[in-house]
Amino acid sequence: MQSFLFQASIYLAAAVIAVPLAARLGLGSVLGYLTAGIVIGPIFGLVGNETADLQHFAEFGVVMMLFLIGLELEPRTLWDMRHRLIGLGGLQVVLTTLAVMGGATALGQPLPRALAIGLIFSLSSTAIVLQTLSEKGLMQTSGGRSAFSVLLTQDIAVIPMLALLPLLAVAPTAILREDGSIARAKDLEAGHEPTLSLVAGLPAWGVTLVTLGAVAVIILAGIYLTRPVFRYIHHARLREMYTALALLIVLGIAFLMYAVGLSPALGTFLAGVVLANTEFRHELESDIQPFKGLLLGLFFITVGAGINFDLLFANPLPLLAMTGALIVLKGVILFGLAVLFKLKGRNRWLFTLSLAQAGEFGFVLLSFAKQTHVLTGSLPEKLLMVVALSMLITPLLFILYDWLSSRMKEENDGAEADEIDDQGPVIIAGIGRFGQIVNRLVQSSGFKTVVLDHDMETIQLMRRFGFKGFFGDPTRPELLHAAGLKEARVLVVALDSPEATTRLVTFARRERPDLHIVARARDRNHVFQLYQAGANDIVREMFDSSLRAGRYVLENVGLSEYEAAEAEKVFYFHDREAIRDLAQLWNPNIPASKNEAYIKRSLELDKELEAALQTQLDARAEND
Repeated sequence: MQSFLFQASIYLAAAVIAVPLAARLGLGSVLGYLTAGIVIGPIFGLVGNETADLQHFAEFGVVMMLFLIGLELEPRTLWDMRHRLIGLGGLQVVLTTLAVMGGATALGQPLPRALAIGLIFSLSSTAIVLQTLSEKGLMQTSGGRSAFSVLLTQDIAVIPMLALLPLLAVAPTAILREDGSIARAKDLEAGHEPTLSLVAGLPAWGVTLVTLGAVAVIILAGIYLTRPVFRYIHHARLREMYTALALLIVLGIAFLMYAVGLSPALGTFLAGVVLANTEFRHELESDIQPFKGLLLGLFFITVGAGINFDLLFANPLPLLAMTGALIVLKGVILFGLAVLFKLKGRNRWLFTLSLAQAGEFGFVLLSFAKQTHVLTGSLPEKLLMVVALSMLITPLLFILYDWLSSRMKEENDGAEADEIDDQGPVIIAGIGRFGQIVNRLVQSSGFKTVVLDHDMETIQLMRRFGFKGFFGDPTRPELLHAAGLKEARVLVVALDSPEATTRLVTFARRERPDLHIVARARDRNHVFQLYQAGANDIVREMFDSSLRAGRYVLENVGLSEYEAAEAEKVFYFHDREAIRDLAQLWNPNIPASKNEAYIKRSLELDKELEAALQTQLDARAEND
């Protein structure tokens, strides 16, 4: 017991220290977990032989991940994304698998093993790429959306890959017992027989029927059984029962899949898709998410702890060459697909460089391939090292993208901008969810607008609904002047990128000191940047909607509609004055948490707000 507590403390301490540090450095949580494992394993030797056993337990986090992925994939969503999923994503998986398989075959690997290696290396890192795209504000770009489509295809493709790998085994995965029944080799190696098998001793047609029956049970239970069970649990009025039910669903389905000889991940993914349209989807997500995060984190730590650095130091050049060759090969394929699917400039390079690494599911497939004897000897360890090294190199690929993007700052992502033949009193730069509402309101009120946006698909969609817009980078001075910057009365800056927004506001204010500029801000710090850049009216993305939600809360906890509206109005005007006040104390070179004058004034303003709201409510009470 004491040894277990010590080991648990080591793993948790490593995660608590390394992961937040990696996140602050912009490296992502997966690399933080891997680094933590490397530190406590190969470097300091704080963990030992229990790592392999612990990894088998932690792999259940992947099963939970696939369940959550299934919950996010409503059938209608999959159908809407079918062109990019099947076309872009499907081509990437197939072409990369074939290319890597060809290379492995040329190096002397037998065809089944080469195919397994191709499948493993065709995947990219969902965790690293999505987190980095979100942090850099690149998810809504054409390149970011294309990368997401490919990652989604890869996540779905893991399911058939897990089903295919055992068929590629180069060593026997099943052994005939003396009584004529079948035992799997990995069960005998572990020193125990499987506790339950619903297909042992059955003929092939019987195995097929039982397997199809198990899948049918999952689908029918998800459709007809979950609602009455959740209602039954609801009457207990115990929060922990919801968590217990969520775990029971995942564990029960995983066990059923194991009993019929299928991958547990397949069953849980299928159940997730079935439950995606139910009212319990968010409840299940919130209950499973903490367990998934911890188990996945533990899985990555064990992977890091299990990396054989002696193998790297013994063969540094071959392993580094394999890693470099993999990144270059995937990069060439991705670049070709970007050209084929008409991605331009920055988006083309973002798509190429973000997906050129191997991914965390590669660890899962490698572990599974080793268990099923698809990959034997020292090869799995070498491939695991290549996967880990490629993931560790991923931040450098994003740094390379940033460098390339900065060099292309004055270009229009490789596409010709529209010739702007119209001018108006209002210029709207950016026509996403924010800008289109502004545009509709202004146009519906009888005023002419000139719309600029750098996303061709958005402009084309806008035109289909009868709205005129021009394709081009709104931060380019010549496009702004062509749109009538010299004569415009109002400029609306509604770009997704905070950096581009600030840059555009600075330029416009320098060109037109008298121009009224309305700018969209990401958060309070961005408000201060835009204030200093010269924006007149600054709108935080979530501020007005949050105020409205707060008013609804007040209306339902005792205030009348009038009182809630008055409280909302007081808060709104006080916040505007507070922002102007704090902008004078804000320093971009000092974090707000360390700016003493800023903190002091912020606390004073909070007290003033409380007093103003209380005064307004007291005055209303006296009038009543």
